[in-house]
Amino acid sequence: MAQTDLPAAAPAATPAAAPTPTPSSTPVSISTYASYQSLSAGYGQWSETGVFGTYETGANVLQGQLSAMRRFGEPGKYAGFGDTLTINPDWYASLSVGAGDGAFYLPRYRVDAFINRKLLAQKNLVATLGLSYYVAPDGHTDSSVGLGAIYYYSTLPLVLQGEVRFNNSNPGGVNTRQQFVAATWGYDKQTQIIGRYAWGMEGYQTIGAGVQLVDFYSTDASLAVRHWLGSNWGVSAMLERYRNPYYVRQGVTLGLFWQL
Repeated sequence: MAQTDLPAAAPAATPAAAPTPTPSSTPVSISTYASYQSLSAGYGQWSETGVFGTYETGANVLQGQLSAMRRFGEPGKYAGFGDTLTINPDWYASLSVGAGDGAFYLPRYRVDAFINRKLLAQKNLVATLGLSYYVAPDGHTDSSVGLGAIYYYSTLPLVLQGEVRFNNSNPGGVNTRQQFVAATWGYDKQTQIIGRYAWGMEGYQTIGAGVQLVDFYSTDASLAVRHWLGSNWGVSAMLERYRNPYYVRQGVTLGLFWQL
């Protein structure tokens, strides 16, 4: 993928990226992470730990996630589950669901679905259509449609990815657009460097019980490294900086991963 599996501590309504299944010599992979982010304007610090797992069985790649965090002074927990299905050599699709424990910055529940089509003679261009639906504990909702593409260079260890996403937030009917570009350089089982930059408008972001930021511009930049230390395990690290008109958030995420 053109994005690392290290999670960015982004606002919880940010749509998930379309997963790209890749062949693996082992059916199980596990990754853990710990993140620390500092916020300006007196909003305190964020901290987060979590674990991701995938299990490949037949044409399916099952994914699970558990996370515990503290944001804006309140603890929260999140759980998610998904499945990526290879339909045929040209098509694959995914569906994921997730829910928070009631913390105001986590979803009451969310659903993300993607359909992906491999193109070109070498099938190294993937076109993606994504749909997302997010319900917050305060009752506001986000409905979004995303269009994206991933290009795998055949002569270079380079993957490029981009997406534009159109979102409608209610109540109020706030329409916004966000986009991102990302690039991965390096080889699997060795070292990979991943850069990502996102920008655009956000409809709602809850920063406290009953307190929302509405219809504002933000940017999010990250740089990550994923390095294998053995044949089936390694470490990862990511630096991130998020900015909107109200505060700046920046920090680091460290992780370990295994293929079993």
